[in-house]
Amino acid sequence: MKKLTALGRMVLAGMMVVVGSQFASAAAPVLGKDYQVINPAQATENRDRIELVEFFWYGCPHCYDLEPAFNRWIKGLPKDVGVRRVPAIFRDSWVPAAKIFYTLETLGELEHLHGRVFDAMHRERINLNSEKILFDWVGKQGVDAKKFAETYQSFAVQSKVQRAIQMTKAYGIDGVPALIVEGKYLTTNGMAGGHEPLFAVLDGLIQKARSERQPTAKK
Repeated sequence: MKKLTALGRMVLAGMMVVVGSQFASAAAPVLGKDYQVINPAQATENRDRIELVEFFWYGCPHCYDLEPAFNRWIKGLPKDVGVRRVPAIFRDSWVPAAKIFYTLETLGELEHLHGRVFDAMHRERINLNSEKILFDWVGKQGVDAKKFAETYQSFAVQSKVQRAIQMTKAYGIDGVPALIVEGKYLTTNGMAGGHEPLFAVLDGLIQKARSERQPTAKK
């Protein structure tokens, strides 16, 4: 067998590092390091699909930073996974942002304006917590400002806000963004160590949830 040259050894070592990192990224998420178990587990909305819940706040810079990468990643999710966004509410000052989200959702404008709300708050520094500024801004986005204002103040939106407060407490999260798989597995950017590791952890947790469903599906 021919001996490797110094350059050959360096190339081989580099290949081993790459392969090793690929195996590491494919490893199953580690409990207590990459994710936590929610106890008690929370009921999901649709038992036909594995549920992924993103708790967020429009005013959170970390949520804003995650949003583009998260949107790209969810586009590649299998059809048996459903994504649900929930505006976290830790204090009264977070309520206006939750009302914005649920108003847009009710009016069917969420896909159109969800990202724009983030941009308005973080890039343009617009104070959307002010109702006057908010309603004026919404009108400039092509939405009926009067209808938006009526929905924003409606009982239906208020009820959803109360539900979001209950969910924030029930899931036991203490910061955002927080991602929950199947109502029982919690992970965050901080736990995973960044965006890409976070998505790898979520992939692993989704696979874990899927495998746990299989015995039930066979009955």
